[in-house]
Amino acid sequence: MARKRTLKLRCPICKKTVKSGDPEFPFCSDRCRTIDLGKWASGGYVIPSPVTDADEQIRETTPEDTDEEL
Repeated sequence: MARKRTLKLRCPICKKTVKSGDPEFPFCSDRCRTIDLGKWASGGYVIPSPVTDADEQIRETTPEDTDEEL
């Protein structure tokens, strides 16, 4: 008979071991879930904007790209 596999991970806030079958997964408790929500709401977590290459910015502003004659 096959056993049901449970994944053991760590709570992202307090680092306690959490099983994938726990009701608060991936957090260990409602307290850690609330702390994480507060970090999102206050801007503690941000998704970075794409990094642009400095050479691309220089090329975009050079007059060689335009068809105008000076």
